[in-house]
Amino acid sequence: MLRPWAAQWVTAVLLCRAVAQYSSDQCSWRGSGLSHEFHRRDVEQVYLRCSQGSLEWLYPTGAIIINLRANTDPSSGHTAGVHVCIKPQPYSQGSHVYLEHKGDLRLLLAEEDHVLGEVICFSLAEGALFVEAIPQMDISRRITSFQYELVPSHGPGAHMYPYLHPHSVACKPCSDEEVLMAVCSSDFAGRGVFRGVASATNDRSLVAVTLSRLFRQKSSVFSWGGVRGRGWSGRVSVPAQCGVRPGEDEYLLTGSVHFGSAWLGCAPRYKDFLKLYTREQEAGTNPCQIDTN
Repeated sequence: MLRPWAAQWVTAVLLCRAVAQYSSDQCSWRGSGLSHEFHRRDVEQVYLRCSQGSLEWLYPTGAIIINLRANTDPSSGHTAGVHVCIKPQPYSQGSHVYLEHKGDLRLLLAEEDHVLGEVICFSLAEGALFVEAIPQMDISRRITSFQYELVPSHGPGAHMYPYLHPHSVACKPCSDEEVLMAVCSSDFAGRGVFRGVASATNDRSLVAVTLSRLFRQKSSVFSWGGVRGRGWSGRVSVPAQCGVRPGEDEYLLTGSVHFGSAWLGCAPRYKDFLKLYTREQEAGTNPCQIDTN
């Protein structure tokens, strides 16, 4: 539902003085509303071309439009199926966040929602982010801040990331093809066991794992020093409706990393993966090579 003050911005987007602001690294942007404090109807344009980054808007006044683009050739079609996920910082305040498409605004985050720090995702094709400052007499302590990620809706582990598919998380075994692709292209891949649920919320369980082998990892989500100081240890998030089986059975653990947290993707028993990998290796059809010894 469009809020009354937001409706005024639909026309303002087209009529107000727009200032193009490019970030130095095209991944993150940091700006100040004081730069146009006396032009409170300004709509500032921000262009970002990275798979992830952040925005920090000090003393928000007026509004900014954040144009996110995948860092690929638009004609390649790689942007199809790409989603944007945003996660506000708990201290973020001073603005509402909308999705803007051809002058229409849809509320994503009201100011009071920022403190929850919840992840919200939408399709990149749905439009740009429109961040509207709330008029304040004193803006000195207001900061709007959030992280963003561009996430393929059908990439490795995407079927287990609940914020992409909030009502249809696929708690199902991966196909042979999905397993082989997951070990090659996931943010992390390793051989290990589930130790047990460390904590749980309404939407996910945090499961402790120990890895005897780590083939790949992103953002150092696993640290050296597992059971008796051997192996790698860490925690992976699993949707609440998808269970795991703690014990001594070894699994191929793969998945994706979002906002610093590891999310489980394909996780077949390791002995089953090894049979599959060996068979495809002999046939010369493996998409990549790993050291399974």
